[in-house]
Amino acid sequence: MPTRPPTQFELRVYRATTKIPRGRVTTYGLLARHIRCRSAQAIGQALSRNPFAPEVPCHRVIASDMTLGGFAGRSGGKTVARKNELLAAEGVEFRTGRLLDPERRLYRF
Repeated sequence: MPTRPPTQFELRVYRATTKIPRGRVTTYGLLARHIRCRSAQAIGQALSRNPFAPEVPCHRVIASDMTLGGFAGRSGGKTVARKNELLAAEGVEFRTGRLLDPERRLYRF
């Protein structure tokens, strides 16, 4: 449960994240560039506090090296496995930790 309401910056991140189509992913960096933010890490921090999941599909944001990255404020374990499961259910697959078919699956705003 959130301890505070989302900031204006976080709301901008969440609005942009809702534009990522099912079955596609984007990177923290591409999302940052889209909302004119200089920090991919700030995007990750905002998404780690997402109180609106799954309506705001933060699982669709991955690292720039095409790996899963973090999820729900964690960088490994069951939460990242859950991110992988959510993406697999949408047809987005990873092999040896990297996104398969990034040309087709990567969403650019």
